[in-house]
Amino acid sequence: MVLLLEKILKTDEEGEDGDHMNVAAGCCHFELSSDNRIGHEALLPRSHFVEVPHINQLFSWDCGLACVLMALTTVGIDNCSLQNLAELCCTTSIWTVDLAYLLQKFSVRFSYYTVTFGANPNYSGERYYKEQLPNDLVRVDSLFQKAMEAGINILCRSISREEISRWILSGKYIAIALVDQYKLSQSWVGDVIIPEFHGNDVGYTGHYVVICGYDAEADEFEIRDPASSRKHDKVSSKCLEEAHKCFGTDEDLLLISLEETRKQKFCIS
Repeated sequence: MVLLLEKILKTDEEGEDGDHMNVAAGCCHFELSSDNRIGHEALLPRSHFVEVPHINQLFSWDCGLACVLMALTTVGIDNCSLQNLAELCCTTSIWTVDLAYLLQKFSVRFSYYTVTFGANPNYSGERYYKEQLPNDLVRVDSLFQKAMEAGINILCRSISREEISRWILSGKYIAIALVDQYKLSQSWVGDVIIPEFHGNDVGYTGHYVVICGYDAEADEFEIRDPASSRKHDKVSSKCLEEAHKCFGTDEDLLLISLEETRKQKFCIS
């Protein structure tokens, strides 16, 4: 497997494609510019891992906040806590767009990828969404509509595991991904017993993880799972993609630019 940073990193081009919606403005918007498209002649390393501190979630609903806190700490923003983020969020029904607004508040440079602009009413039949979705539809749709004014870069398209691996191998990015926790657990369920996932009646369970490394030889991603007791988890690229692309996730992914965020933080300070 020859890994090159190809022209697959074409975020700016997607904004010009009529098939995709690109919402972008303000200080937190960044593009994968032509300078980042290293060309076919520049080989990527076979593996790369970003040192991301592992932070456990405190409740069943704050895995996304824990992932945001891990990302903030990685870029040098260490004067924050899960309690601070929860107070800023003002809800325990956390959607990816809520996490995007949190990152924006801390001037983190990122792009938000999703296949659905707004809350998907088709999820009303899912047990995971059934209780909160009726109350969340208006709130979440409003956050999406105000994204441009808030300076949030939203791109409506699917992201492949190959694209994610190239971004990680470039050393410039980490990502927060929405996954199905049960499908993700299949990567290690043979070694670890997860009681709530045993049995035949297992529906979608939304969960956030940080993707911070990739090993091409093993074809595995390194992740930080806020629900895990392990500080370092590895998952096959196939398993991660299946967990990320299943019904219920909207394939939500927050791609965080380490380089641009640190550069901006340095300029501000």
